[in-house]
Amino acid sequence: MKDLISARQITEDRFYRIYEIFQDYKNRYKNGETKFSDLKGLSVLLPFFENSTRTRTSFELAGKILGADTINISASSSSVKKGETLYDTIKTLEAMQSDFIVMRHYMAGAPYLIAKEVKSHVINAGDGANEHPSQALLDAFTIMEYKKSLENLEIAIVGDILHSRVARSDIILFKRLGAKITLCGPKTLMPRHLSTFDVDNITTDIEEALKDKDVVIFLRIQLERQKKVYFSTLNEYSIMYGLNQRRVNLIKEDGIVMHPGPVNRGVEIESELVYGNRSVILEQVENGLFTRMAIYKFLIS
Repeated sequence: MKDLISARQITEDRFYRIYEIFQDYKNRYKNGETKFSDLKGLSVLLPFFENSTRTRTSFELAGKILGADTINISASSSSVKKGETLYDTIKTLEAMQSDFIVMRHYMAGAPYLIAKEVKSHVINAGDGANEHPSQALLDAFTIMEYKKSLENLEIAIVGDILHSRVARSDIILFKRLGAKITLCGPKTLMPRHLSTFDVDNITTDIEEALKDKDVVIFLRIQLERQKKVYFSTLNEYSIMYGLNQRRVNLIKEDGIVMHPGPVNRGVEIESELVYGNRSVILEQVENGLFTRMAIYKFLIS
């Protein structure tokens, strides 16, 4: 496995191997070992053609903690702004001979095209509305810390399914690990061909979706990807599909609330619940660092 492009590449065996590396790094880091040499002498290029805070920062920091040299390339400062094609970008990245290319791109499939042409390990940090495999891993690892296994867990994914690469990768990985998945959102924010999604239940009723769930993942309303109106107002969406104090009580007593971030406070989740006692959103952010460290290590092993 040279690259991580899709959650489909993560077999059950690979998942548990990466999870072992994740746990090892996290335990050692928490015990005061904050510098490693696993990537010493290697280089990481981070070409991000869409905005990112959590993903880019955690991949960059993960590389530095492991001893790599990291180089950021943003769309605003790249030759894409001058009209450079994706093919020419590929050839430029190849000429730099970096060991890793961690790429976020607005076009679905762009990291796959890069991976075919370069010797570097390519990691998909999000491609359009297609996939986000490292987010699926960190989500699964966070769930594992609370639930020990995903086998037979009842998981609901709520919100903008249509535009969410996180939802697609989560569904692929969670189903492979034995979870039962419910999708919930307005009909207008559901993909047209829902039969292609391997899920157990699809509903537009938020209370049905939340009832007795072990895990609930709320998705960000991706206004930047919406080329038309999918609902009347954000306030209406919050009333129909947002998490409030009454609805949080529908989840199992030991159920957890997740969100890939950034959260639109008061829209997907009421402000006081974002870091409430059911929320593991900050744990997701922290686990993002150790997950991305584990991905680097796994790909070079």
